[in-house]
Amino acid sequence: MADAVVFDMDGVLVESEHLWEELWTAYAAAHGRSWGPEQTRDVQGMSAPEWAAYLTRFCGEGDPAETTERTVVDGMVQALADGRIELLPGAREMITATAERGPVALASSAPRRVIDAVLVHHGVDHHFKATVSSAEVPRGKPSPDVYLAAANALGVAPERCLAVEDSSNGLRAAAAAGMTVVAIPNPQYPPAEDALAAAAFRSPDHGAVRDFLLSKLDARGE
Repeated sequence: MADAVVFDMDGVLVESEHLWEELWTAYAAAHGRSWGPEQTRDVQGMSAPEWAAYLTRFCGEGDPAETTERTVVDGMVQALADGRIELLPGAREMITATAERGPVALASSAPRRVIDAVLVHHGVDHHFKATVSSAEVPRGKPSPDVYLAAANALGVAPERCLAVEDSSNGLRAAAAAGMTVVAIPNPQYPPAEDALAAAAFRSPDHGAVRDFLLSKLDARGE
């Protein structure tokens, strides 16, 4: 049983993980460094200040972390304007249906500027009672901070929340927050088995995930 749903954004609602990697790779290349899958795994789930600091150290020269972050985030906002950040199949229906049954929040590693732009662009912002960026809490994923903040903003105990995630560190963060974890495994960046083990339900199909979420929300009155 659950009283609320907290969604991740990148890889759960929109197809965007590859764009972050593309922008990190391009930034590193512009500074004479080669960014690869190992670096991407290291930073997935980090808040924007955290990955910006990592990327700046990786490049070993030049811009302060604030400039690194702004350059990459500008690239993501431009990608959205160019139509490169689309809702995943079934995501809109999943958001709409769950929001009709209970309060819905977002707990994302994306910076505030990207969160707001994506939700408004796709016309789903009004469904969310709260949105939290991991840049607004002390620690990014896999720490539970962003999920705990989202639950607090909803006024719902974490153990009464369903959390929908796609990545290893996101799944770990939701589990550490004490939420019921639902996994939509990212096929391009498959989550580790230890992270998936925490999931009460897993499916690559948004329709199946939607039905599971609704079943748990419907069980509140039983």
